[in-house]
Amino acid sequence: MELTRRRRLQLMVHHGLFVALLVAAAALLAYLAREYRIEHDLTRSHRNTLSAATLDVLKRLDGPVGVTAYAMARDARGEHLHRRIEEFLRPYQRAKRDIALTLVDPREQPKAAAEAGVRAPVEMVVEYKRRTERLTDFNEQAFANVLTRLARGAERLVLWLDGHGERKLNGPANHDLGEFGRLLENKGFRLASVNLSLAQEVPANAAALVIASPQIDLLPAETEKILRHLAAGGNLLWLIDPEPLRGLAPVAELLGLVLTPGVVADPEAARLNASPTVAVAAVYGRHAITEGFSLITVFPQARQIETLESEAWRIRPLVEVAPRGCVKTGKAEGRCDRGRDTPGPVTIATAFERAVGDRPQRVVVVGNGSFLSNTFIGNGGNRDLGVNIVNWLAGDDRLITIQPRGATDTVIDIDQGVLYLIAFCFLLALPLAFMITGAVIWWRRRRI
Repeated sequence: MELTRRRRLQLMVHHGLFVALLVAAAALLAYLAREYRIEHDLTRSHRNTLSAATLDVLKRLDGPVGVTAYAMARDARGEHLHRRIEEFLRPYQRAKRDIALTLVDPREQPKAAAEAGVRAPVEMVVEYKRRTERLTDFNEQAFANVLTRLARGAERLVLWLDGHGERKLNGPANHDLGEFGRLLENKGFRLASVNLSLAQEVPANAAALVIASPQIDLLPAETEKILRHLAAGGNLLWLIDPEPLRGLAPVAELLGLVLTPGVVADPEAARLNASPTVAVAAVYGRHAITEGFSLITVFPQARQIETLESEAWRIRPLVEVAPRGCVKTGKAEGRCDRGRDTPGPVTIATAFERAVGDRPQRVVVVGNGSFLSNTFIGNGGNRDLGVNIVNWLAGDDRLITIQPRGATDTVIDIDQGVLYLIAFCFLLALPLAFMITGAVIWWRRRRI
């Protein structure tokens, strides 16, 4: 086919129009990509999507949040730190439009960094309603904890009874509750111990008093102080192991507790390769503490918590275990004896509530102290249930949420054969296919 001058002009116009339309389409796509963002998280644990708990905390922040990030624009390795911070905050800004980010390079503005008391190479100061928190770890768990503390407002004081061999909220031993105590501090609680043999009374400003398995008897005067704390409307978390009450029988009587002897035996524990004395909970009562809670919790050496009918207290069961098990008074091994053992299901945690004057009073009794110990708190949803209980006792019902989950698929496990296949496809097969396609198109056009 002979190319005339007119034909050449038509081809030039055609190609020019095609290029113009292609550039216009690319510009339009770039504009749409900038204005509208569509994402889909393909990771198995949805680690690139904010958890429902974090989104709930963001919804409860009813005012603007200011974030000032102090970091060099680029670090020694050349990584763009400002871009990394912007990408980290982008999901939060999409969920809450009034999160404002300010980037400060300490090298360019050393005075601003010094006035802010910046010590870490990368540090964020988060401000909400004139309250500030600092953040150096860039992950959802840490940022959610910061938001929770800001949403909580004033610090809540949580006391634990001390002086009788109790599990301590700052203790490092396996049976202690030190890890749970650190978790509460991250959530904005202030922790302190109280020895009632020395203190005049349980401090009135305590959000809750924790009694965790005393090993020696309380003095009658100490028990009386706890009773006065409850009479005044104080809140209580009582963790009771299958042991004597150690002088706390009057407290049990006030609550109407019926504490039967024996340990819960749960055959479901065999699925976890655990002892029958490890009760596995998957059924929870209808209560603010357990609303929307679907995680499995684990209670080693749990005891049954029964209650008498009461006009003074509103009583709600929280945790039920061993639907096919029982409360064994003898050896935990072996099948349940219907004639001697109490058949399941067994309630091992109960919430009490009443009004004292113009304020609500809340008490939670759990027939187990080990589930929050340093040994077992990492099992299932133990830590989440513990935080929910303390939040409810402190009156922070709106902060009762399942904690943000960690990422479980941060490592891609690819064997050597698949790596060779990927390298062959992208480094050899695709480039060769493009070269052959280009050569075929060139040859065909030469024949026209």
